[in-house]
Amino acid sequence: MPEVAVLIIGLLLNGLGILGCILPALPGPLISWASLFLFFLLPEHEVGTTTLIITGVLMVIVTALDYIVPVLGAKKFGSSREGIWGGMIGIVVGLFFFPPIGIILGPLVGTIVGDMIAGGTFTKALNSGIGSVLGFLVGTSIKLIYCIAVLVVFTIKAGGAIGSLFTQWF
Repeated sequence: MPEVAVLIIGLLLNGLGILGCILPALPGPLISWASLFLFFLLPEHEVGTTTLIITGVLMVIVTALDYIVPVLGAKKFGSSREGIWGGMIGIVVGLFFFPPIGIILGPLVGTIVGDMIAGGTFTKALNSGIGSVLGFLVGTSIKLIYCIAVLVVFTIKAGGAIGSLFTQWF
């Protein structure tokens, strides 16, 4: 019976992890990886140590990229330090005050305002804002790909566990 609970909790963690790719307040990759770790803890676990380590290292890399890629996007498009800070603040403000569209408009407006405060022209600030949004979308896509890959691994590994449970019951 503990296997069934672990499978259900694991699927819920994967769903929450995917949701966390969109909501900055939730660490989506970590939550998804936790489903594999939980499955690993079962006495007759289907997830090997190598799989757990590789997905854990990838989770750390993906999480780091999530913070780096939007900054690189803004910098690539000429953003100032104030613009970068404005974009990061804009993500949070947009998410909480104007969901769901605020997740896109927040970094755009925040970067523009930050670059304007830094003395940039509106055209330059707009370009920086677009770069910030593109960086945010790339970072979110990387997290989403990782979380879906973890869900696939979990589902494949859980398939064997589900099969053995059915064999025991029937």
